[in-house]
Amino acid sequence: MFVIGLMSGTSLDAIDGVLAEFPPSGAQPRTLAQASAALPAELREQLLLLNTSGDDELHRAAQASIALADLSAQVVEALLQAAPQISRHDILAIGSHGQTVRHQPQAGYTLQLNAPARLAENTGIAVVADFRSRDVAAGGQGAPLVPAFHQAIFGGDVPRVVLNLGGIANISVLAPGEAVTAFDTGPANVLLDLWCLRHTGQPYDADGRFAASGQMQAALLDFLIASEPWLQAVPPKSTGRDLFHADWLDSRLGDFTVRSGSTLSAADVQATLVAFTAHTVADAIHRHASEQGELYVCGGGAATPVLMRALVDCLPGYAVQPTDVLGVPAQQVEALAFAWLAHAHVQRLPGNLPAVTGARGPRILGAYYPA
Repeated sequence: MFVIGLMSGTSLDAIDGVLAEFPPSGAQPRTLAQASAALPAELREQLLLLNTSGDDELHRAAQASIALADLSAQVVEALLQAAPQISRHDILAIGSHGQTVRHQPQAGYTLQLNAPARLAENTGIAVVADFRSRDVAAGGQGAPLVPAFHQAIFGGDVPRVVLNLGGIANISVLAPGEAVTAFDTGPANVLLDLWCLRHTGQPYDADGRFAASGQMQAALLDFLIASEPWLQAVPPKSTGRDLFHADWLDSRLGDFTVRSGSTLSAADVQATLVAFTAHTVADAIHRHASEQGELYVCGGGAATPVLMRALVDCLPGYAVQPTDVLGVPAQQVEALAFAWLAHAHVQRLPGNLPAVTGARGPRILGAYYPA
């Protein structure tokens, strides 16, 4: 069986897609093709604006959903071209995550912009979408959803932690013979990207060069950690741009400047934000991973040397490597996860881990849009 997975994360940089084969034997899926499409600047700006209240939101959200579906269809066509031996009629389904613009499980909802009916119409392939809502309806956080996939693909005979560094960081603690522990740990690239864009004009800090030009400020790091109560909350927990956004950062930098009487360079702030991500990840691992072992990193942050070095410094005794060494390239993990979740939906299998999300029980995730 062949399934396509599409993912657009909190970083708002691109739609990533994979075409995967799921053997009938139940063996691990195999990626046959990978493709991505960068989000146009205008669409990215609209999605950022939709993270907060504004005028004419319903119309703007609908238009953004259409644009996302059309861009997703381009990724699907690129995947089919990259694997000419596979016909679109061979594809069981497309798992399309959509773009999260509001995540408020405490209020009973999470919202991913998507137009799955349009995607099914434009591709001629069935679509599974809206993966998070059923878990939220069952009392869960609706996130993170990828730990079940992490367990199936990366579980082994030794303790492992899988870390996704997208806009938000989340970990899956995989201990042989034990239930999976997984949750969001805090910001990964979301604050780094917005600070980099503001001060360099670039949407992200390529290779961490901007951060590497500054000096980490320990006093600011301690202040950022101490000033956010969410970081000390116990799992299950999840977060996003609803909490970690420009106003959050600006208010803390303003308070720190008033209290310390010092002004920091933009590069020093960037270097400290790298340390903030690494330290909050490390603190979560120290609290919830029972013994030292292996740390495998996926997501955009896995390609940032300065962030990977910071993780090594914060986690002595851990072997820190990208998931590539386990056979799944770091940039493909989340897209493959939503192919896996779409496959689970079609097979009528639960896709959530209630102990992770806090849901009342296992649930079949997603809604099906036939071709």
